[in-house]
Amino acid sequence: MTKQAQQTVLAAELPERGQPLGGGVFVTRYWLNGGERALILLPDELSGPWGEYGVEIKGAGSYSDGEANTRAMAEAGSVIAVKALELDGFIPSCLEGQLLMAAKADGLLELREDRYHWLSTQRSAHGAYYVDFEGGWLYTGAKGHERLARPVRSLIIQ
Repeated sequence: MTKQAQQTVLAAELPERGQPLGGGVFVTRYWLNGGERALILLPDELSGPWGEYGVEIKGAGSYSDGEANTRAMAEAGSVIAVKALELDGFIPSCLEGQLLMAAKADGLLELREDRYHWLSTQRSAHGAYYVDFEGGWLYTGAKGHERLARPVRSLIIQ
């Protein structure tokens, strides 16, 4: 059983971007589903296929809500999604992946550039999005290919 991660953070207690927070590195503030949130990059690195090629997963198509996408992926049997949730994290969405890239470009994060990283946003029954952290490009690729995933955590800012 995993230890329940911190769920909220006070705005006055937010560190500078690139500093430790909530078991990882504070990336940035952003808005999601009507609330302000703090995005945190976790230190873990996962590897595996996104899911089963040819199977569309309902609830995994959000461009902004990686946690909802990851939960839908896990319910459908995605091993990397299950692992991310066990870390009290999730696989970033397209938006959250681009926020990671922006922080990397600002010199606040180090992200591997030698491998592509899965995002949790599904494109179709056959493909899902992934990002190249060397140049920040978004692509879609076959879900059955093995790629890395860098889990993140999102805390509600109060």
